Amino acid sequence: MNKKTKMNITIIGASGGIGLEAVKRGLNRNHYITTLSRSEIKLEENKSLKIIIGDATNKADLLNAIQNADAIIVTLGTVKNTKATNLFSDFAKLMVEINREHKINVPFLFVTGFGAGDSKNYVSWLIKLFLKYLLKDVYADKTKMEEIITESNMNWTVVRPGRLLDKALTEKYRIENKLYKGINIGGINRADVADFLIKQAENQTELKNYIGISEK
Repeated sequence: MNKKTKMNITIIGASGGIGLEAVKRGLNRNHYITTLSRSEIKLEENKSLKIIIGDATNKADLLNAIQNADAIIVTLGTVKNTKATNLFSDFAKLMVEINREHKINVPFLFVTGFGAGDSKNYVSWLIKLFLKYLLKDVYADKTKMEEIITESNMNWTVVRPGRLLDKALTEKYRIENKLYKGINIGGINRADVADFLIKQAENQTELKNYIGISEK
């Protein structure tokens, strides 16, 4: 779909970070955006924006958020909490269950992180230390989410950004859909990850791919 085709895009986990940037980018590209998050979204009122406060692991809340969606973007996060969590895997199980019941034939875009799944073997030594000592439990559950989703029959794309930065949108970034020695997935602006997500919602060119995304 091109920019002029107005879509209904649901963004789950939209109150901050990549999710909030995706909301802004989606509105900027003239789409209707529905959000589901536990906390308020600090944006000006917009007739194209519907905000739902709720829990992504609650079936009624999730069904409410995704009804009539043309694409679903998942940017769940634990903020700065590095403790063990089931948030990602619980959400994935529920999403698979709903998809089985309702056969939702739209693009699903899931954000995890470079270091989830088999990409953990391709990170720098510094990131390896972070993943081992600080983010081990969070990334273990992100990996579980990836496994649950990719074994389903959803139209999935898994997006694995590198180190997240808070700089302005550039629309200039590198995406990799294969892992290889020296891949070097480094920093990436949250706004640029959001740009990629919205453009994939419009036209899913990376169906069933794991995408590493980094600055050029």
